[in-house]
Amino acid sequence: MRLFAAVLPPEDVVRVLGREVERLRELPGAGRFRWTERAGWHFTLAFYGEVAEDAVPELSARLAKAARRTEPFPLALSGGGQFGRGKALWTGAEGDLGALRLLAERADAAARRTGLERGEHRRYKAHLTVARAREAVDVRPYVAALRDFAGRTWTVEELVLVRSRLPRSGVPGEQPRYEPVGRWALGGSG
Repeated sequence: MRLFAAVLPPEDVVRVLGREVERLRELPGAGRFRWTERAGWHFTLAFYGEVAEDAVPELSARLAKAARRTEPFPLALSGGGQFGRGKALWTGAEGDLGALRLLAERADAAARRTGLERGEHRRYKAHLTVARAREAVDVRPYVAALRDFAGRTWTVEELVLVRSRLPRSGVPGEQPRYEPVGRWALGGSG
């Protein structure tokens, strides 16, 4: 199964971002993007790719340990940017980014210790993808529109293991579906 570890923003934070994304979708050329669905908005901590079912219990145990070792921390959506020369548009984060990065490192280490194949390691960049494009798009107007975007601060209290089901129908615009398969409270609370 295709898995990743993530932080999921609360519903009220998602609603505020949703209103901002609706404004972005009104900008000229917005139809060149495939806008991600609110239900799938998350901060990826570590992407695992295809994971054998028999490896999931050990990965889960290691993620539970990573969550226990990480105290809850404040986070807020903030600003925006792009990756891939205009192929991905995202909103960023502010708050305790050191704690978020540490949680990402621990989620990545959980995979290594489980023996999962790991691709190229990149420095963690906190982002929540709101749109993708097949070809490079001039994202400057979108990034400028997101520059002053700021959501409310919330406390990140859990680490989530998410299953990603890729579209198979061939219907244009169909989105991946995400299902939490494990949740662990940070700091061992809850």
